[in-house]
This record gives sequence, C-alpha cells and structure tokens, in this order.
Amino acid sequence: MKADVEALAAIRRGATEAGERAGAEWLAERLEAAGAADVRLREFRYQGTYAVAQAAHYAFAMLGGPFALAAAVSYDLDFSGRNQWLRRLLPAGTGTNVVARLPARGERRRTLVLVAHHDAAHTGLIWSEWLVRKSRGGSYGNLPMLAFGLAAMRRTRRAGRALLALGIAVEANVARSPIVPGANDNATGVAATLALAERWLREPLPGCEVIVLLPGCEEPGMGGMAAWMEAEGHSLDPASTLVLGLDTIGSGEPVVAASEGPPRPVRFRDADLAIADAGARRAGLDPPARARIGGWTDPALSLLAGLPTISMLSFRDGMMTDLHRMTDTPDRVDWGSVERCLAIAAGIGEEWAAGQDRG
Repeated sequence: MKADVEALAAIRRGATEAGERAGAEWLAERLEAAGAADVRLREFRYQGTYAVAQAAHYAFAMLGGPFALAAAVSYDLDFSGRNQWLRRLLPAGTGTNVVARLPARGERRRTLVLVAHHDAAHTGLIWSEWLVRKSRGGSYGNLPMLAFGLAAMRRTRRAGRALLALGIAVEANVARSPIVPGANDNATGVAATLALAERWLREPLPGCEVIVLLPGCEEPGMGGMAAWMEAEGHSLDPASTLVLGLDTIGSGEPVVAASEGPPRPVRFRDADLAIADAGARRAGLDPPARARIGGWTDPALSLLAGLPTISMLSFRDGMMTDLHRMTDTPDRVDWGSVERCLAIAAGIGEEWAAGQDRG
C-alpha cells in the first residue's frame, strides 16, 4: 500500500486533467495485473473544480431578494449532489472512472461496491490549518447560506453582498491554487481498495460479487460517482447491495460517517452502521466512532439513491489531517490508521457476504 500511495501522490491528479487520466490508466493496469475481470475506464463530462459553480451561485445571489433565495436552494442541491443542474451548463472537461468486477465464490446472491476516489483537490487559503481547525474540520457549508439569507433581506443586503463578494474571491483563489499530492486524500483509500481487491481475487467472498469503483472528479463535487450512479448504480438492488466508501483513511483513528453536510445533511442509516460495527468485531477491533462530516463523500450519492451505504474515513483530533494542503504527502500518512481501516473494511465485506446465510 505504501508503494501505491507513493506512486499516486507522484501524479498531479487534478480532476479532468491529464494526470487524473494517467492515474486512472495506472489503476486499471494494477487491477488487470491482479486478475480483476471486466476492467473498464469510463469517461464523463464534469468541471475540474467546484469553485466556478459556487462562485456563480454567489454572483446570482448578489441580485438580492428572491434571487438570493433561489440561489440558496440551488446551492444546497448542487453542493450535496442532489441536483447539479448548473453543472450541465458550465464548461466541462473529461473525468475518468475506473470500474472492475471481482467474481463471487459460487452463485452470486449479494453485491459489495467498494468506492475510493482517485483524484486530488486544489488547495487554497481557505484550507489553511488554522482556518480548518476554527471551522471544525473545514465545514464551511453554512457560511454561504448565511450570506444568501442576508442578501435576501433589504435591511441586511449590503452585509450579505459583502460576504458573497468575499466568497467569490475565496473561490477564485481555490481555482488558481495548485493540486495537492493527495496522499491521505485519497491515495490511502485507493491503495486499501487495491489491497482488498487482491485479497478477494485470491479468496473470493462466498456468494458476493465485488464491484471496484474508483471515481474521478470527487473533489469538484462527486462527478464520477454521479456518472456511475446514472449509468450503473441505479440498477442495483437495495435488498442485496452494500456500498462501502474508503476516503482519507490515514489520519489517525477509523470513523464512519453518521451524517454528511451541510447545508442540508444526509444521515446514514443505523442498520448500515451496525454492519460496520459487526465488521470491526469480526476483525477483532473496536467499532469505529461515528462522525459528522462537514463536506460530502461519494457514498452520499448512493445513500440518497436508497442503497445501503457506509462511508469510512479517519480523524485525528476531530478532523482529517492535511486536508487539501500541500503537506498531504506520503510521509505524513498514519499507516496504523490505514491498517485498521483496511481490517475493518475487510470485516465489513466478510460480514456482508455472511449475512445472506442468516437471511
């Protein structure tokens, strides 16, 4: 896993850039060499940064009144991935997903979807360590909603416009900032997914097919996951499918998302989180702590689509380490955390496969 993280961190994996495509091709080769079946690269259209869409919402909201309220509604839908109508109108590049299948042992009765995005984020002043700590891990989603609300009311419109102008400046800074190495976020999740794929190719899960999904364009707004859900994910049966995301798992201690957001959070189901607890116990580890995630991860889209879903991450002191900073390098990855997350993920897969025998 260390070699995989180092190899990925050496590639500038900005969404829709040539490096994202190069990373996807490298991952496809790794999966083919391991013996995965039906390894595919799937292209889709998406933006390379969230900054343009968010700045467009801020600019529209500066008109004030009902325009600010409309911008608030659209911003919530876009940021959460519920409805990204504006993304279809904005200029876009080409993102790349990697998809492969690992056959079940015996007749397939269940499906496990392993998700780990392979692109890396833009940095920016907003991601400085001091600001991230002050915002409790980088949860800025409520600040735009405050600005929209102020701009909607005549008395506070000037203050709202000032905040929106500041937001546009922040997004411009993000769009112009470099791409981080992305060792923890999310080469660690990808490396763990490759390790699980190799394990389950050697010893397939009984009655459980595994879909390996390595999406691109997660950082700009979960674009690769949305494209896969539209093309394939919506056809999966919720009664026999579990989605397991691995994202930024080298911070310190394993956690599973209990909710994601703002502005309007989604809450993961207790029954799904119980599978994570059972997987940890199967691995001989304590159940992972529950966490409230200030942003969004790819598995949120499968949860919104009605599929059983677990999103596993890792925290240290209540936050992900080196998030969207140039210091997100392989030497700063907590490998003990990666190993614990990997063990729990393996336990979850085994628990899901075994669950069919218990009805």
